Amino acid sequence: MFITGKHLPRRTFLRDVGTATLALPFLDAMRPAGRVSAATAAALDPTRLITIEMVHGAAGSNAWGGTQHLWAPAKAGRDFDLGAGALSSLEPYREHLTIVSDTDVGMAEAFSPPEIGGDHFRTSSVFLTQSHPKQTQGSDVFAGTSLDQLHAQQFGQETPIPSMQLCIENVDQAGGCAYGYTCVYTDSISWASPTEPLPVTRSPRVAFEQLFGVGGTAEERAARRKTDASILDWMTSRVSELTRELGATDRRRMERYLDNIREIERRIQRVEERNMSGEPRELPAAPAGVPDSFDEHVKLMFDVQALAFESDVTRVFSFKMGRDASGRVYPLSGTDRPFHSASHHGGREDAIVEFNKINRYHVSLLPYLMDKLKETQEGDGDLLEKSVILYGSGMGDPNLHNHKRCPLLLLGHANGRLPGGCHLRAPEGTPMANAMLSLLHALGHERASFGDSTGEFALSI
Repeated sequence: MFITGKHLPRRTFLRDVGTATLALPFLDAMRPAGRVSAATAAALDPTRLITIEMVHGAAGSNAWGGTQHLWAPAKAGRDFDLGAGALSSLEPYREHLTIVSDTDVGMAEAFSPPEIGGDHFRTSSVFLTQSHPKQTQGSDVFAGTSLDQLHAQQFGQETPIPSMQLCIENVDQAGGCAYGYTCVYTDSISWASPTEPLPVTRSPRVAFEQLFGVGGTAEERAARRKTDASILDWMTSRVSELTRELGATDRRRMERYLDNIREIERRIQRVEERNMSGEPRELPAAPAGVPDSFDEHVKLMFDVQALAFESDVTRVFSFKMGRDASGRVYPLSGTDRPFHSASHHGGREDAIVEFNKINRYHVSLLPYLMDKLKETQEGDGDLLEKSVILYGSGMGDPNLHNHKRCPLLLLGHANGRLPGGCHLRAPEGTPMANAMLSLLHALGHERASFGDSTGEFALSI
């Protein structure tokens, strides 16, 4: 293929006789022959972005929790020790880790007396917009354009899906929540414009079918699922025809990619079968495709994200891993305290330590995603090198409902633009928007400001 100068287009799909569509991973056969321009090379090497919000701040954002280094390490710079704090599970990936500590999210504070007490119900809308939302229970919502959507609007238009928005908890985008705020402020962290919050997908099945365009109608999708067949079974001949034309390395890459698709489908099917068996559920109100296990649910969503990046169906995800005021219990965290009540620890040291167990558990799921990205090769590198994962919260100490010293970290090297391996402590009063502005610059955006930024905050030493 290199000798003849021909190559497989990057935007190559396999389709069955219906509406199922299978995008391909990046293959050596997709490399253009000969020298390519810098613009073409950049187009073949896009930087992916995942933004993850975990609500309720962190135990380490409490005054006492900060002295115990429950979130941020004691030392700034490169010689930091994660110890036994919430970030300890990230030690194997410390060279990919950029910790930004002590930044504030001032736009989530109450600006007027009627807004006092409503922190839980506006913080999610502020996290990625760094803009203060209008207090309303009607349709006249107003916040800002979120960081993920800025990236999708500039770098995601070439992909079949410019961005995807996922969540774990139930959402209610109709009506009001509390303190005069409509639920869209609580449910969505992605805003296409100040007046356009984007809906989120909770079901792994729905996310998977968005990714592969499986079935044109609900009836067609249901009929396909009743056959117990994989999407791959519907296009076996097309897959075989393609793989015969590939080199040995590309064939192995395709086999791994197809095996991953089959395995994700099987896991989704097992969840649905278990939830429709008539056995009592932990989440009785959840759809059949939603796992009762938080751990299983998050990992399935991470698998979908890794698969989407590998096939370049989308380059941008937002992922809302929690919902404010949730009473969920996380059995694998080591505490049986419900999330919301645990976050209101009353400043008691033993209760702060209990809440930190939940923080540590949430963070411990990130290496699963990082493993997936790192083991997926694309061209001369892996997907973790070519991605950025932003993880954090717009709240600081949830017991006080404040927005100071908010947790924030970045993972990945953004195609060499984020060196990683450092803990960066911001001066008191630094807006989180400053770090997000610098991240946008690292992602290739030319912007003078973002949200309430007052300047850049360097993401390297």
